[in-house]
Amino acid sequence: MTEATTVRPIGLHRTAPSIRYQVAMPQPESHLFEVTLFVKGWQEPVLDLKLPVWTPGSYLVREYAKHLQDFSADTGDQRNRLLARKISKNHWQIETADTSEITVRYRVFANELSVRTNHLDNTHGYFNGAALFFFIPRWEQQPIRVTIVPPKPDWRVTTPLRSLPGEPNTFEAADFDTLVDSPFEIGTQQLYSFDVLSKPHQLAIWGQGNANPERIIEDTKKIIEVEAELFGGLPYDRYLFLLHLSSNGFGGLEHKNSCSLNYSRFGFRAKEKYNRFMQLVAHEFFHLWNVKRIRPKALEQFNYEQENYTTSLWFCEGATSYYDMVIPYRAKIYDAKNLLDNLSKEITQLQMIPGRKVQPLSESSFDAWIKLYRRDANSNNSQISYYLKGEIVSFLLDLLIRARHGNQRSLDDVMRKMWQRFGIQEIGFTSQQLREVIESVAQTDLSDFFNRYIDGTDELPFDKYLEPFGLRLLSVESGESLPHLGLNVNAENGKTLIQFVEAASPAAVAGVDAGDELLAINGWRVTAEQLSDRLKDYSVGDTIQLSVFHQEELRTLPVTLGVPRPSRYQIVPLENLTQAQQQNFSGWLGTSVTKL
Repeated sequence: MTEATTVRPIGLHRTAPSIRYQVAMPQPESHLFEVTLFVKGWQEPVLDLKLPVWTPGSYLVREYAKHLQDFSADTGDQRNRLLARKISKNHWQIETADTSEITVRYRVFANELSVRTNHLDNTHGYFNGAALFFFIPRWEQQPIRVTIVPPKPDWRVTTPLRSLPGEPNTFEAADFDTLVDSPFEIGTQQLYSFDVLSKPHQLAIWGQGNANPERIIEDTKKIIEVEAELFGGLPYDRYLFLLHLSSNGFGGLEHKNSCSLNYSRFGFRAKEKYNRFMQLVAHEFFHLWNVKRIRPKALEQFNYEQENYTTSLWFCEGATSYYDMVIPYRAKIYDAKNLLDNLSKEITQLQMIPGRKVQPLSESSFDAWIKLYRRDANSNNSQISYYLKGEIVSFLLDLLIRARHGNQRSLDDVMRKMWQRFGIQEIGFTSQQLREVIESVAQTDLSDFFNRYIDGTDELPFDKYLEPFGLRLLSVESGESLPHLGLNVNAENGKTLIQFVEAASPAAVAGVDAGDELLAINGWRVTAEQLSDRLKDYSVGDTIQLSVFHQEELRTLPVTLGVPRPSRYQIVPLENLTQAQQQNFSGWLGTSVTKL
């Protein structure tokens, strides 16, 4: 290791440098943010700068440095350049010579509209701190000022950061973590202010669509109140909801005092789509407790240069996903039937993924960095989402606790205890501590539950936990049962392409591969739209001749069709309910099971 890359200790006589950024966008159509970093009071011969490779809340190394260009450094006068070199993919070094004032200039390409990246065009600018700003090693705790230079007079700046009086469009972050945690929206976004529990909130909307701000705000208020009641108040001074209306977007990213939301611009009129949006709001808002403050030990202090491994993302994201269904129900945005229908849809999705029998939930959490966001044709065979299975496991834990304690205890008590023990002081928890809290609320040893359903791959025993509440899980077949083939197809450019082949299915056993082009069944052409209808002509045990192009080679493969699979699963009431079952259900959802 050379001296240039050696971490040098900070001398006791060193005073902290001042750090300030300027972000300009003089030609927004170019998608280039022009960033200038001003460092003053520097007292060392080398200035190290590092760009994060990921952003908290989205567990993938995204290599933000790939969008950085035109890097240079000088003393404030561009004619007086300083020697700068790139040390690694995200690490630059500047020889500062005898100067104490360094100006660093660079541009960042921003044309990805998501909640975790940057986007700049002639309608707005949006960025996340991790994807735009360097940190200076060992000086991450220093306050950082950011000045925005809008390209047009009517563009304004919206961010959760505190603005500095007397300095237009200038904001201050207490440290680098806070800067990363504070998205910026620059443009002509619509702004709506409202108060909840005597605290100010703001909704900023960019884009056009059929969103009704008044309705969104009214229902958001209900969600805020329900979640605040669960945790015992709101842990912030003010909060910003930042909503991007896009063509077919969906997603959210949580922050301590704000969240970024991306939703389909015309997805607000249909009731089911609107309810899905309110679930997204409930999910990201719930994160201000669970994840932003109640977080695993591995995320107590962020390492922005590499993966931060934890086996507890199933709780961070899964429990939050369970509550994003429960909270809108408690807020009376939809009824108990909608809640059970939503749970049924999630169970259906889970049961359709063969990977649930391969990858444990804790492993799914740990491997998020290499699997969840890097899907391939075999992903459904080999993995399961910690969001999806995590929410269902959280649901079963809620029922388990409620059944044992007559609804006097629930998963709510787990969340409150985690908040009191870890969240308020932001002390990271271990997986063992999480389990201990759940067991202390349930007042029972959950070794078997964790071994089977979190650290193992046993099938979830839905009826065992539904039965005390007068419910069961019904498997439903489509109107005409189709013999099982075991592949999914999609129409692309006039071709019928096989997207997925289920492991050990009839198609897989016959040698069909994802990526093959499906041509015919028994010599007759078949399209994506016709496949299900054509399978109705055959029965279990029949052998069909499936013709495909495999890497441009024509193959005809004999496939013996299997037993039909359920098309969906539905939570339904039991018959002849006992009084105890009816009381349990009423205590859980506040209504009668007979009204479903």
